[in-house]
Amino acid sequence: MRFLTFSIIILGIFTATVSLSAEPKPWQMWHQEPAGSIAEKALDLHNLLLVIITFISVFVLGLLGYVGWRFRKKANPKPSKTTHNTIIEILWTVIPVIILVVIAFPSFKLLYYMDETKNAEMVIKVTGNQWYWNYEYIDEEIDFDSYMLSDEELKPGQPRLLSVDNPLIVPEETKIKILVTGNDVMHSFFVPSLAVQTYAIAGRINEVWIDVPKGEKIYRGQCNQICGINHSFMPIAVKAISKKDYQAWLIEAKSKFATSKSLQTIKIAATNLR
Repeated sequence: MRFLTFSIIILGIFTATVSLSAEPKPWQMWHQEPAGSIAEKALDLHNLLLVIITFISVFVLGLLGYVGWRFRKKANPKPSKTTHNTIIEILWTVIPVIILVVIAFPSFKLLYYMDETKNAEMVIKVTGNQWYWNYEYIDEEIDFDSYMLSDEELKPGQPRLLSVDNPLIVPEETKIKILVTGNDVMHSFFVPSLAVQTYAIAGRINEVWIDVPKGEKIYRGQCNQICGINHSFMPIAVKAISKKDYQAWLIEAKSKFATSKSLQTIKIAATNLR
């Protein structure tokens, strides 16, 4: 009884600790908790495919076992000379087609849903560099770099190799269009819990979107493209905060991370005031 109570307490502490961030865990055997409509739909499709694949695997395994037992040499000293069976050939052609059609409908539906980037409430440009990320809030004229924290810079609770100095700050319950590009070699913007994975290629812009659910949380990812010697040190941290806190952060960020265009506007305004 004491052991059960102790286990429940430890599980509660662990759950409370990890609920504030979405990141890979030691010995994790399943997906990260989906965040946003895209991740939820992708997980639903995955679960459907897992059921279909399991039934196919069990059926094929059972069929192989039956054929091996039914047509073994001892039971069939004189093997059959049959070379064609019209019914079987029709079945093994039609049934896979039906399965593929069943899979195609939710797959195409999800693909079109992921590609629908219109009606976004804000736009953020993400640029992959060797070896860090640059985030530009186009409408707000904010631009800053995001580097991985070294072991000496880590604070208690911050995961090693996944923490950054300047996370990508986004408001909760907001549809956000993300423009992904590169500045040198090929990178990959990958956040598993948000179901976001797209390549950052120099001279090309790829579009994705996210709708971070309600609740303040940090969603962590990494560049999963082998982009050079330090490719494994390009973590991504997307920090979701309330819309009220986001507006307060914007005020601070505009003075701290103003783009060159924004600074030029400020200088012109200051000159005119003189």
